[in-house]
Amino acid sequence: MIADAQRRRRFWQILLFAAGLLVLTVISAGSVYLVNKARDDSKWVIHTIEAENQINALLLEIRRAESTARGYLLTQGEDFKVDHDKAVAAIVPALDRLTRLIGDNPEQRQSIEKLSAAIETRLGQFVQEMDFIRRGEPEKAAALVREIASTDTTAAIANVATGMIQEEERLFRLRTVNSDRSQTLAASMTGIGSGLVVLLALISIWLVRRSALARDDAEARLRDANVNLEGVVDERTADLREANNEIQRFAYIVSHDLRSPLVNIMGFTSELEELGGDIFRRIGSLTHVPADGPPLPDGEIALEGPDKQLSDDFSEALGFIKSSIAKMDRLISAILNLTREGRREFQPEKIDTRELIEAIVSTLAHQAAEAQAEIHIAPLPDLVSDRLALEQIFSNLIDNAIKYLKPGVPGEIRIRGRTKLGYAIFEISDNGRGIDAKDHQRIFDLFRRAGTQDKPGQGIGLAHVRALVRRLGGTMSVSSELNTGSTFTITLPITWNASNRNADQ
Repeated sequence: MIADAQRRRRFWQILLFAAGLLVLTVISAGSVYLVNKARDDSKWVIHTIEAENQINALLLEIRRAESTARGYLLTQGEDFKVDHDKAVAAIVPALDRLTRLIGDNPEQRQSIEKLSAAIETRLGQFVQEMDFIRRGEPEKAAALVREIASTDTTAAIANVATGMIQEEERLFRLRTVNSDRSQTLAASMTGIGSGLVVLLALISIWLVRRSALARDDAEARLRDANVNLEGVVDERTADLREANNEIQRFAYIVSHDLRSPLVNIMGFTSELEELGGDIFRRIGSLTHVPADGPPLPDGEIALEGPDKQLSDDFSEALGFIKSSIAKMDRLISAILNLTREGRREFQPEKIDTRELIEAIVSTLAHQAAEAQAEIHIAPLPDLVSDRLALEQIFSNLIDNAIKYLKPGVPGEIRIRGRTKLGYAIFEISDNGRGIDAKDHQRIFDLFRRAGTQDKPGQGIGLAHVRALVRRLGGTMSVSSELNTGSTFTITLPITWNASNRNADQ
């Protein structure tokens, strides 16, 4: 039930997080879009105002030019002439700016063409008026003014400009509505998003509070459980230690008791072998007795035919019995050694690992020479551990590496070491027969062997080595393929804690 509640709580937390992320994403994307749209709409509103202002500015310059021209005609004052020239000079740039501003509107582009034509005509008339006045012919200038008034060029300019202003006012109203709508939507989106964020925050606070209460409750239960945990662990450890000792005592007693009948079997087998020899000599002497003479001496009789076959079968059967007895004796001895080793307390000491392995290699030098094997020892890390256990571990592995080299192939055995995170890692590799992948775990089982059984052994060595490695707080593994050699990897703590490990045995 607690696990289901935790799963449901995690599910809702994940769902809430996903919902919050989705809401924030939608709000962010919507806000960015609406803000950009409002900015664009506002820009078009400003653009419309600028266009309308530019039309009015153009009309203002045209009116200035007309008023100053009439003033100059009436008074011949030079100030009116200067103002007129400035106004005329400003008309064309103003018209160009207006043309650029309304270039996005096809209807306005048509109007600007009409306006440009009318302004060009009016500018030409201004030039003629100024020429008549400058030549001292004011009557002709006045007649030209009256003629211009009759053609309504100025009125045409005003009509076209008024139409353009009306179009810009229409666009202004439309674009203002769009801008207001965009800003309203952006504000609404922000408000709704803020509300959702606040709601999700409140739900998150509630879930966090609920999780905190559940955690506090779990911690309280854990403290209650830990009150008796040490006592339970000590009790279970004592039971385990007692069971382990009982198993070792049982194995010792069984092995010891098995040896007594085995010794009897060995003795009776020897007696049976001697008795068999006497029986077959008697049989041989009886088969060669002359019909009218005394029996022949036993040592001079040779068995023939069925009697000889029976003697050979009897000797062969006794040989099988004796070899089986010898194998069983070796197994019992190995079991006794294992039980004695299991009861021994390890004594940690500072060990020069390279010196230790060099001493082991020197004791195996004869076997290595016979196998044409070279043993290379790389620099090795020192340990604080049990010397006898390390001697047994490395002796067994190096002896196996020599024993299972490929016949006729020069052997090469390498011993390497390194440290990592407080552990020493040793590798013993060879170029021997190798081990099939399916047998990588089998070789560590008691009384189990792999591959061709052409070498002496009881299948105890690697099981004993792994047991020692585990007692030293380490691990052991093998990497191998058939006909490519093997590498045994041993990981041991650099400093072994004797008190803790001995307490567990």
